[in-house]
Amino acid sequence: MTAPASPPLIKLGTAELVEDYVNQLCKGQPSIFDSMVDRHGQLRPGWESLLGALEARGPEGRLQQHEEIQRLLAENGVIFNMHDDARRSWRLDPLPWVIDHAQWQALELGLIQRSRLLNALFDDIYGARSLFDTGLLPTQTLLASPHLLLPCHGSQPSDRPAISFHGVDVIQDANGQWRVIGDRLQAPSGTGFTLENRILMARALPDIYRNAPLKRLAGFLDNYHRTLTALAYQHRDNPNIVLLTPGPSSPRYFEHAYLANYLNIDLAEGQDLIVRDTQLWLRTLGGLQPVDVVLRHCNDALCDPLELRGDSQLGVPGLLQAARSGGVAMSNALGVGILESPELADYLPALCEHLLGEKLLLPNADAATQPATAPVFDNQMQRLSPTTMNLRCFITRTSSRLTTAGQQLSDYHVMPGGLAWVGSPGSPSLTSPIVKDVWVTADTPQPHVSQLRQARGPVVATRDGTDLPSRMAESLFWLGRYGERLDARARLLREALMRLLEVDQDEIADQLLDELLIALNITTLNDDSDGTKPPLVGFVQKRGALLAQFDDTDTKALHALFDQLLRNARSVRDHLGDDSWRVINQLSQRVSSLNSSLGASAARRACEELSAQIAAFFGLCNETMPHHYGWRFMDIGRFLDRVLGLLSLLKLTLNTTHTPGLALWEVVLATTDNFTAYRRRYRSELHPEAILDLLLFDETNPRSVGYMLKRLERQMNRLPGSSSPYRNAERRLLIQANAALHLADIDRLSHLAETPEAQEALAQLLDELINPLSALSDAISHSHFSHVERPRQLVSMELGA
Repeated sequence: MTAPASPPLIKLGTAELVEDYVNQLCKGQPSIFDSMVDRHGQLRPGWESLLGALEARGPEGRLQQHEEIQRLLAENGVIFNMHDDARRSWRLDPLPWVIDHAQWQALELGLIQRSRLLNALFDDIYGARSLFDTGLLPTQTLLASPHLLLPCHGSQPSDRPAISFHGVDVIQDANGQWRVIGDRLQAPSGTGFTLENRILMARALPDIYRNAPLKRLAGFLDNYHRTLTALAYQHRDNPNIVLLTPGPSSPRYFEHAYLANYLNIDLAEGQDLIVRDTQLWLRTLGGLQPVDVVLRHCNDALCDPLELRGDSQLGVPGLLQAARSGGVAMSNALGVGILESPELADYLPALCEHLLGEKLLLPNADAATQPATAPVFDNQMQRLSPTTMNLRCFITRTSSRLTTAGQQLSDYHVMPGGLAWVGSPGSPSLTSPIVKDVWVTADTPQPHVSQLRQARGPVVATRDGTDLPSRMAESLFWLGRYGERLDARARLLREALMRLLEVDQDEIADQLLDELLIALNITTLNDDSDGTKPPLVGFVQKRGALLAQFDDTDTKALHALFDQLLRNARSVRDHLGDDSWRVINQLSQRVSSLNSSLGASAARRACEELSAQIAAFFGLCNETMPHHYGWRFMDIGRFLDRVLGLLSLLKLTLNTTHTPGLALWEVVLATTDNFTAYRRRYRSELHPEAILDLLLFDETNPRSVGYMLKRLERQMNRLPGSSSPYRNAERRLLIQANAALHLADIDRLSHLAETPEAQEALAQLLDELINPLSALSDAISHSHFSHVERPRQLVSMELGA
């Protein structure tokens, strides 16, 4: 949109906003249906009170509201694609899309009919196949389609509906008629984003939202959960439901985690699940747990590499057979992707009359369909502008009517709203710059529905976390490790940058800088460097190498470490508290702003901020996460990486070929945040023996090796399988490290500053600590995260006498 010649319209009231909007419509195509004003320029029902409330806020209030919404989106980390370089958050329009009751009722009836029709069509395509011979289907096209999965023939149990959840993309045409763009059945996404939009609007417009006569969304989500529960064949009082996601690489993984958390179900990837004896099981720390219902967000063919697409890394071998045998219920049935085929559109009117005996209520859109318009708020111009909108609606079967025979209108429930986005008809939601909340009007204000549902049966209380999927535990373990690595690197960079600023003042500072470059593994600046000597480069090269750590090109630098932390944090999103997640997003924004153009002083301050935010994140995790197995694995990961980092740093200080003496010990104290504690005990004098006592043996110091080994031992003794009288590999390694520390010859080490023998003894001690602790990570992974199956005897054998 080009800016008008007149000044920005920042003083407009409701009447002026509407008049300006009508003028824009008249300059375009005035005969096209608009959702806000009719052809006479009058507001449609439901809009006047909303615009009046916005007018009462004034230009400054509207700007503040817009900024608040975008801030909440950023805080919550609401993004479409989390893993490409162009990942971005959407912009939520502060003006909802209002749909009055009459318009919505017409759409609702058509949506329910469409779900009934597609359910009946699926039953025939994968059942009797009578329609292939009638000419009512594009037979050749469907038979050649990769979405027609022949192994799914007869796989859907007759007592369960093929489609229990249905997404439909619609638009309004130039006459206000609703038309269908397409169906979403394999992985109907958008409910999580829709819910997030509504929650953010309610927080940003509490007074308007509270009193608005609009239909609420929470009731639909509650009914949806009941539907999933009713699908279960067993454990109907408390079924185990999982949401099957492609994983963090999916552009919609945020929604998967958000929806699983809201519905209080497990988020699982294909590797978390296994089929045994036609029953689907979830791998957890406490062993295999049966899965009753799968809410899948993976496309059909990817769900089972055994019977469907053999190269899929996302699915579960044998899943189709488990569904076919009633070992697990699916939402939706495997094979529904054929119903998304655009070639079916022209056949639906005849199919509707044949299968349902009814006229098709919602026609499909074609290329020639002219879309209606709806208003969006232009924050810069403080005006409303007409644009075209897409709307994804959602339909679910009611929990009390899940049999496929005799479908009635009451068998279905439509979400009163949906996911709306700006774009030409049929444009993907992922490419849209603006999304909207959708308000469906009601006669009176609707009561609030709590996100927490009243239980209707007994619940088995669990506190230890044995039901935690093994992959989740592994992600928490690596979340702790990468968090500690990022913190350690930020601390070393802080010290190196400080010495960089002091290079002109002190020769020792220059030597320290060389040592810190080695500690940071920056040894590629000189082709002759073998890693055992400091890089023989000048000040300019050293400065450039350090500031390059703030770019996103080095795989060992800050950006790369944070990306790994973020990847693992997103994998366990539903295990982190909201406050912890806000800190993660603040970290993300801070890291994304880092680059090599920062000066040394600004870069040093950035390192201090990163360390503070990392400490805040883990502090909140300690305060808000239940201290079950998942938290313990995260804690083990943190302190394992911390102790290894400290031991490596201590080993560097013994490299007498180029160590600048006690000045490097001061750096060790600073990077481990022990400078104040040491100075309080020993004043201003640096004694290597005292430093070793503080960093190696003092079990009251959280940054000492002794404390960290004790903490690792305490956590590992409370992991699954720790009650066995036999010590597993990880416990043996930890005993080995503890023994080396406790049996150290302290008298010999006390002469560290005087004799080479003491330095040799310390070097030996450090190696005896580093070797078993370096092997500890693999041992933990093998014991608790490995997905290798135990061998099973497939054929019973009887031995003769």
